[in-house]
Amino acid sequence: MMKPPTGKTATARFEDFDTEIPTLGQAKVPTPIPKYPMVDRQGRVLHKSFVSDTDRVAVHDSLSYLESLAPGEAPLAMELAGPRSQIYFDPSKVHCAIVTCGGLCPGTNDVIRALVLELYHLYGVRHIYGVRYGFQGFIPKYGHDLVNLTPEAVANIHIFGGTVLSTSRGPQDIGEIVDALDRINIRLLFLIGGDGTLRAASEICKEIARRDLRIGVIVIPKTIDNDIALVSRSFGFDTAVEVATDAIHAAHTEAIGSPNGIGLVKLMGRFSGFIAATATLALREVNYVLIPEADFDLDGECGLLANLEERLKQRSHALIVVAEGAGERYFTEENRERDPSGNLKPGNIGHFLQDEIKAYFKQRNLEVNLKYIDPSYLIRSMPANYNDRIYCGFLGQNAVHAGMAGKTAMLVSRWHSHYVHIPIQAAVDRRKEVELDSPLWRSVIESTGQPPLKNL
Repeated sequence: MMKPPTGKTATARFEDFDTEIPTLGQAKVPTPIPKYPMVDRQGRVLHKSFVSDTDRVAVHDSLSYLESLAPGEAPLAMELAGPRSQIYFDPSKVHCAIVTCGGLCPGTNDVIRALVLELYHLYGVRHIYGVRYGFQGFIPKYGHDLVNLTPEAVANIHIFGGTVLSTSRGPQDIGEIVDALDRINIRLLFLIGGDGTLRAASEICKEIARRDLRIGVIVIPKTIDNDIALVSRSFGFDTAVEVATDAIHAAHTEAIGSPNGIGLVKLMGRFSGFIAATATLALREVNYVLIPEADFDLDGECGLLANLEERLKQRSHALIVVAEGAGERYFTEENRERDPSGNLKPGNIGHFLQDEIKAYFKQRNLEVNLKYIDPSYLIRSMPANYNDRIYCGFLGQNAVHAGMAGKTAMLVSRWHSHYVHIPIQAAVDRRKEVELDSPLWRSVIESTGQPPLKNL
């Protein structure tokens, strides 16, 4: 943790972005959080219970980055999350709303619960509302009622998967959303969602600023794929990997249970292959891992099919894990659908590989026994495991601290073992992907022993 000046750096070798967090105004209200002195084992009393806006966490911690800085140049750093001694909102008067958007994800209910308990018990906020069915809940024509969220209402929701507020996909009119916020007197909005939600949140913040309203917007990033930039791990990812390993183990059992057995498992990962890569390392029984970041050929001497044939000759079984966004060049825009938001869906790589593998070996008069497993919806709807539950609690608590302090247009993240504030725009402008020269992918290659699968 560091305390350098805020703002941008001008280093040429490392990516630059603005780390400033917008605020609604000066925080003048004393926090209701009691200041408890901490006593260490030596009997020393530590009085630092609150975080200052000048407390920072360096974005880059590599020696090469630090050496690239000019003399006197401050490293790029993000604002540290945590409770402030002065807050912006009067807890007795502020009205808060919580919205869940996009697909289901393990841990969403845990985040909702953490937000409500923190607002109610620690800050004394009594006006907390849940917005049903995502952004649809703001639009009058859908007729969705608000839900009054109390500690009693959220007491046991963490044991269930999904979201008690329900969710929806697809864009809604930004002006109508802000109209609703103003009409029902919401002054602090907590959004739980992924990249689409981040983009919508950015537009909502712009419209709020255009109207000169004092409404704070805090995002808790949600994506099973773990592909949001500047977020070291998104909640639900740990649970997703855990459940994915069960599917991989089942596919391996099927593969070794028959001659020329092939297990094929498709996992989530539209743009980034973190689940496929990490779940592979959890079991180390996988022979081929296909992810969006690494191109591969099907045909040719070095392609997947020829390698698979050689593998079966040597070991009589094989196990393939593929991320849903892998092999996109095998699909044209014409044979791909769009989601409610208008984004192109990835082609069905699982079914495509299943058909291609069967056709290849049929042409060679070689009998194979292929079992295809897609656990995507099972993973999405699972309740969070204990590790994700703990993480969701921290995210919810720090989101409340930020919102009550008057922060806005930001998301809460964990970075270098610290919880930090990140401007929404910084996360919207980039995407996190598996780096092919990273220790993660190198470990995958070493574990599987797979060749590049490219005819170079």
